[in-house]
Amino acid sequence: MDDQKHSYYINIQSHEIVREPFDVEWDFKIEATEPQVAVLERLFDRNDETDLESYIRSHVPFLEYHHQPQNKEYDHRMMVIYSLLFYLGDEKTRAHIREMGILNEDIANDLSQRF
Repeated sequence: MDDQKHSYYINIQSHEIVREPFDVEWDFKIEATEPQVAVLERLFDRNDETDLESYIRSHVPFLEYHHQPQNKEYDHRMMVIYSLLFYLGDEKTRAHIREMGILNEDIANDLSQRF
């Protein structure tokens, strides 16, 4: 397995991860190994699945939105994704995530020790 880091460009909305910046409009640049990118891809895939479950559940009129476990699951996974992007990102990516004010850097640093 390739443990060499490469540059990847991330579109957070479409969940695209590409090696060339002109292949997609990108939000974040990271330096990552193939296994790290595979983790990020899996997180995006799981969020897509959770989003679909949430959409289907939203059509059941008697279930209240705030009792929907998929929302918490999706939000938690997005925090993990942003933590991973913060850890793997270049300085511009880190600054952007800091400006968003959604991430506790201590949690991101704790996550980084797992990778």
